[in-house]
Amino acid sequence: MKLRMGERGEMNVLLIPVILLALLFIGAGAFAVWAFNSRQHYKNDTDAIVASAVNANTSAVQAQDAKQYAEEAKSPLTVYTGPDAYGSVKVSYPKTWSAYVDTTNTSTPLDAYFHDQYVPSVASQDTYNLRVQVNAQSYSQVLGQYSGQIQNGQMTATPYHLPKVPNIIGTMLTGPINPNNPNVTSGELILLPLRSTTLEIWTESNSYLPDFNTYILPNLTFSP
Repeated sequence: MKLRMGERGEMNVLLIPVILLALLFIGAGAFAVWAFNSRQHYKNDTDAIVASAVNANTSAVQAQDAKQYAEEAKSPLTVYTGPDAYGSVKVSYPKTWSAYVDTTNTSTPLDAYFHDQYVPSVASQDTYNLRVQVNAQSYSQVLGQYSGQIQNGQMTATPYHLPKVPNIIGTMLTGPINPNNPNVTSGELILLPLRSTTLEIWTESNSYLPDFNTYILPNLTFSP
């Protein structure tokens, strides 16, 4: 005697693979959607990272270009030459700076102010990129005015000569070189004997030292 499945049994047997196929299809579809969304998120994140890196690189390049342009704009240097009677002091300074020079005062027969773009008022108590003075007092007298600050450690003093006038030895003073101006908290002052007078060259902030050491001191000359 043979047993035969009825129509209902046959339908039940066929339904199982259909359900499995449907579940697999749904799972594959869900995976595809998840994979697509993940790829889009990754792409968006990557695009944002790349854009941020490009912006940072662009800003760095622009800053470097601006710095290079600013340095190139300083050349060729402008030259100021002082009176023959006071050593014909020759100052070479960036052409982007301005100068104000007073030669009418007998106690400082040369009193020059140099600053980027324009020279601030003397009464403003701004710090200047560069000052150059011929002081009518002797070298020993001018240096003696700083002896107290040197002894108490407020300033340091070291021997110095200009690269183009190596036979004249003076002193480099470092520290708050202008006690009359509270804005001058640091700087460098060069004192050099100039016949019976004193040549003073200084910058009133450490932020001006790169130009001071790159353009001013290597090129400054005078007739001893």
